[in-house]
Amino acid sequence: MCSRSWGIFAGLVVLLFCFSVTTARGQQISQPQKLPAGMNPSPSSLPHRFWDRTNTLLFAGVGVFRGLDYASTRNMQARGREEILLPDDVVNNSAAFAGVEAGGTAASVGLSYLMHRTEHHKLERWVSIAHIGVTGFGAARNYALKTHRASAP
Repeated sequence: MCSRSWGIFAGLVVLLFCFSVTTARGQQISQPQKLPAGMNPSPSSLPHRFWDRTNTLLFAGVGVFRGLDYASTRNMQARGREEILLPDDVVNNSAAFAGVEAGGTAASVGLSYLMHRTEHHKLERWVSIAHIGVTGFGAARNYALKTHRASAP
């Protein structure tokens, strides 16, 4: 894909994210279901608004760690290392790579929303927690790699 196609793709991802945010804000809290006697639900499994404080902080964390992944990959490349997960024409194009990172964040929010709508409230939280963990591990790995440059004669 050329850089113009990646720019269009990134714009569509941002529009999709904005649309999902506006539709998610309008939802109503459903009435809690009655549980059998003796069962106490955990707070994460109770119905709640999608954009509550916990989810907002988790989504912000996903965004921060995706930004950290972007920075660590650029740092890794500046030290002579190669990106193995994405093609070079994506990683070397700042707009395309930022679009991929924004798309990853939007996908995480979208998957959490799907879990919320299907009343899997624990999984809704764990999607973001797992995303933060995996992205944080990748960023730490990128920074931990040794510099790989040819020595000057």
